[in-house]
Amino acid sequence: MIKKILCTALLLGCFLQPQAQTPQPVKQLLNAPYMKGATFSIVVKDLQDGKTVYNYDGDREVSPASVLKTVATATALEILGDDYCFPTSLEYDGSIKEGVLNGNLYIKGSGDPSLGSAHFAPDRNAYTPAKNKFVPEWIAALKKAGIRKIAGAVVSDERIFDTEGASIKWLREDMGNYYAPGSYGVSVFDNMYKLYLKSGAAGSRPVVTGTEPELPGVRFTNYLKAAPVSSDSAYIIGAPLAGERYLYGVVPANRERYVLKGDIPDPALFLAEYLTVCLEREGIAVGKEPTCYRIESEAGRWKTVERKTIVTTYSPTLKEIAGVTNHVSHNLFADALVKTVGLQYIPRKNEVISSFGRGVRVVAAHWDRKGLDVFPLRMHDGSGLAPADKVSAEFIADLLVYMATKSDYAEAFIESLPQAGIEGSVRNFLKGSGLQGKARLKSGGITGVRSYAGYIIKDGKRYAVAVFSNNYACSMSEMTKGLEKLLLQLF
Repeated sequence: MIKKILCTALLLGCFLQPQAQTPQPVKQLLNAPYMKGATFSIVVKDLQDGKTVYNYDGDREVSPASVLKTVATATALEILGDDYCFPTSLEYDGSIKEGVLNGNLYIKGSGDPSLGSAHFAPDRNAYTPAKNKFVPEWIAALKKAGIRKIAGAVVSDERIFDTEGASIKWLREDMGNYYAPGSYGVSVFDNMYKLYLKSGAAGSRPVVTGTEPELPGVRFTNYLKAAPVSSDSAYIIGAPLAGERYLYGVVPANRERYVLKGDIPDPALFLAEYLTVCLEREGIAVGKEPTCYRIESEAGRWKTVERKTIVTTYSPTLKEIAGVTNHVSHNLFADALVKTVGLQYIPRKNEVISSFGRGVRVVAAHWDRKGLDVFPLRMHDGSGLAPADKVSAEFIADLLVYMATKSDYAEAFIESLPQAGIEGSVRNFLKGSGLQGKARLKSGGITGVRSYAGYIIKDGKRYAVAVFSNNYACSMSEMTKGLEKLLLQLF
């Protein structure tokens, strides 16, 4: 009993001190050698009354990394609803006579980032046509429509978004890697591929043996080296929409099969190519080369013609997509959600604005209408990959309070956050502690940034928590341990 009273006193002492005073756990963290020159902020709010329980430098603008996904998913749920589904339609122009489509076959995209996603595939291998849902459905629909041959081409219509798939604020080290794919009007397979390598003796150059799926338009320049190490530092570098990819770094020696993952450079064109191959394997010949809106419009060949729909494939619900976004920190999903809400933005006369820019405007306007101070919200994407993204702990905490207490989609949002110590990107955070399973948190981490935001239950009360550390002078794992210790002391 005495121990419980002392623990309660410590908790209240940490939370209820005047804002000018700093609780001992925060002082301890700030006094760590690696925090010299770092930026740190934390805000804790009681969900019952929305009052601030603790605030240390909560107005400071900080880089959020993937915690920004809480903003992307919350906004999308608020504006689109948790039952929203993205449609992707197979359409055609021209006419069908005696089994021949005298026209083109179109893949009309709506920005769905989940088409063919491994996160919704039965065995997480969606590349094989038989193992994903949409390709067999499309082929069956074509056959039902009586199409046995296509005189024209398979054309992806990705124009719902612009060609700025990757934010111009992203770093070069991220471009080309699987975790930083561009988001386009047509996406597929998480816009990701696997690159297979075979390595020999230390010092030799590994050999590229293939990709899954096959990427006919991508060329690899290989600067990799094999080394006698168990870990690797290999990475893929390349620009959006460009077919050139460069391989740098080190892979373990003497591996029969070694796997790297990268981003599909031009998903719209790739899907047109992929479907063409699948059709021809099913005996449906295609007369012309696959293409997409970007290529055709830049060549002056795009024409607006009447089209008929053959079949429409719908994505999982937004509730499910938001869950994947926050559980595994899916950058493509988050960016696509921001661009999708941005479709509601109507540009002013002669205004030139990107799909990312439209999305950011809509996000800020929405939360401004809800009464949040959006001044510290400076977004360049939805994923948090851009180091230039800025938020404050106060803004994130206010958003968390709103979503838990006022939103019609509170349940969907809260459940989208993984349980600490149990699942998702925080499965090892707070594991084995008294907060395991009692915290739902979104983690964030890029170079020099470690952050967490979400909800913690303590003694039957629920709290919204936002904590950020920037520019620390240690490894991310050490910073993670520091924040873990802080939360355990405060709660």
